Amino acid sequence: MARMRKQLPPIGRFGGAGLVQRSIGRSETLFQNKEVIAAELIAMGTTRITDIVDLHTGQVKPLDEIPDYALASIKKIVATEGGVSIELFDKVGVLRVLAKASGLLDVEKNQDRPSIVGINMKGPEPVASYEVIEDGEEEAWSPEEGERSV
Repeated sequence: MARMRKQLPPIGRFGGAGLVQRSIGRSETLFQNKEVIAAELIAMGTTRITDIVDLHTGQVKPLDEIPDYALASIKKIVATEGGVSIELFDKVGVLRVLAKASGLLDVEKNQDRPSIVGINMKGPEPVASYEVIEDGEEEAWSPEEGERSV
């Protein structure tokens, strides 16, 4: 008997298919660049203000003295009459993303349950056996003897 294959309609006809296809494309791009993305996030999370500003003088360090990872963590620079204002990316948010990606924030489902479980098994109850005595037969049995005599 020949098996018939069911023809599936193309996915483009269904609502939301474009969204799914774009999502797959984005995730593939992220997967191909995951090491670069991780390096940038680590740079943003580990940059200190002392990498950019000299705290003894209060002046911004010369550009050639600022490491590249510190430059990557700068969100905005505003030149004002009184000096320069430098805004860095949100360090707590970046560290939260890193912790979530590394699995530090994952909670186990069975965390509060005991690791050892006791199992109590109960066997079947003993079954009493009975013999049918026909009319006219007498049975002599005593619990002490344990056997019957007919």
